[in-house]
Amino acid sequence: MKNSFSDSYKAAGVDVTAGYESVKLMSEDVKRTQIKGAISGIGGFGGLFEPDLTGMKNPVLVSGTDGVGTKIKLAFLLDKHDTIGIDAVAMCVNDIICCGAKPLFFLDYIACGKNIPEKIAAIVKGVAEGCVQAGCALIGGETAEHPGLMPEDEYDLAGYCTGIVDKEKIIDNSKIKSGDIVIGLQSSGVHSNGFSLVRKIFDITSADALSKALPDGRTLGQTLLEPTKIYVKPVLKLLDTLTVKGISHITGGGFYENIPRSIPDGLTARIAKDSYEVPYIFKLMQQTGDISEHDMYNTFNMGIGMTLTVDKDDADRAVELLRGEGVEAYCIGEIISGDEGIVIV
Repeated sequence: MKNSFSDSYKAAGVDVTAGYESVKLMSEDVKRTQIKGAISGIGGFGGLFEPDLTGMKNPVLVSGTDGVGTKIKLAFLLDKHDTIGIDAVAMCVNDIICCGAKPLFFLDYIACGKNIPEKIAAIVKGVAEGCVQAGCALIGGETAEHPGLMPEDEYDLAGYCTGIVDKEKIIDNSKIKSGDIVIGLQSSGVHSNGFSLVRKIFDITSADALSKALPDGRTLGQTLLEPTKIYVKPVLKLLDTLTVKGISHITGGGFYENIPRSIPDGLTARIAKDSYEVPYIFKLMQQTGDISEHDMYNTFNMGIGMTLTVDKDDADRAVELLRGEGVEAYCIGEIISGDEGIVIV
């Protein structure tokens, strides 16, 4: 691309050479994500991946796509861009693991007002770290400069991933029955949902609002920008060990929207609020914003980023295994008869 430049396009607000510099700066981070099957580097017209189908009777591809939402505004205010990419990956891979799918590869899309190579490289560094945590390859992406459409110092980030699962191992909630146990996996914080309400509660319009010190020694900004936890590896390990009947990723809509999505009609998840300690940040939000308990559980993850439904006889073993894989887990409820979908007591 030695002769690729356009003074006219640059005068209109798009610097194609900045894009080339971004790719150069991010290349080492992208290399960290390469796994068996990834047979192309970044910069081509399409990302190539050769899946290993050994031992699979009927492989099924599972895809997911998502963004980071208005949490990204905190990255702008704090001028910290190297972790928001983890959130983009997490929102996608945590979704497809709910089907039992192992993520294979990931692509990102960054739209920005102005391509500042160092900033774009920092964003992709986070994406790459998320891919490493999920065990998938970053095989491509796109950075689009949009002068006049968005401010020069702002950007938006979205991602897409594809995974694979043997058809006979797809988790479809059909085996869930009354008496099964709901296990909650601890979240790393607010994750990537509800930030329009979060910003309203704390009146976050400047970096000053994020400098408030919290009891654990961190600032409000550090706590809120904490990346979404990626559950892929611990859950895959669990799936290799025992039967998981249903999985829910607790995202926008909180407990009330997401847990019932993994439960068949005629059954209800009865969740015990006192089965685990709700993190301080959620208590602070509820108190500061005078938010009802129902709305808190209907908006935020409340300290539980994912739930798994297992047979009662497997519950203790599942919790032990998950903790051994580095994720705190609790028995937070049980499946009962009823059409409510979920009750929180």
